[in-house]
Amino acid sequence: MDYLDKAITLSIDNVIDNNGGPFGAVIVSENNDIISVGQNEVVKNKDPTCHAEVTAIRNACKKLGTPFLEKCKIYTSCEPCPMCYGAIKWAKIDEIYYCNTRNEAKNIGFSDEEIYNNIINNKQNMVKLDNPRGIIAFNKWTESNNKTMY
Repeated sequence: MDYLDKAITLSIDNVIDNNGGPFGAVIVSENNDIISVGQNEVVKNKDPTCHAEVTAIRNACKKLGTPFLEKCKIYTSCEPCPMCYGAIKWAKIDEIYYCNTRNEAKNIGFSDEEIYNNIINNKQNMVKLDNPRGIIAFNKWTESNNKTMY
């Protein structure tokens, strides 16, 4: 099976179904079995984090009962945005295959350029606020013998 073609088909179907943007993703095991698929469901779920890659990751992690997808590959109809790239790396997926570029996505109204520029130029508009209680959870984490590192 052509996994990229499956991701593209998902993206086309998503436009027809009007669930969100024209994006689809497929996660494949090391044995080349499809573990999960995802479509952009931003409009459907009224959730800006429901990109195709994130949806596929959520589905795969739930199916496998783990937050980690080592040895898996992701095929996506478009170059992952910064959020999706971060989610892919947090899930420990090393192989990313995509078709359309972020510039092609920009040409149809899906531009991540501001996000990329903010990251590159360290202009995320974040302000550190001091609060003595802020460190409590970190201290409890450090002291805990019942934690899962990731």
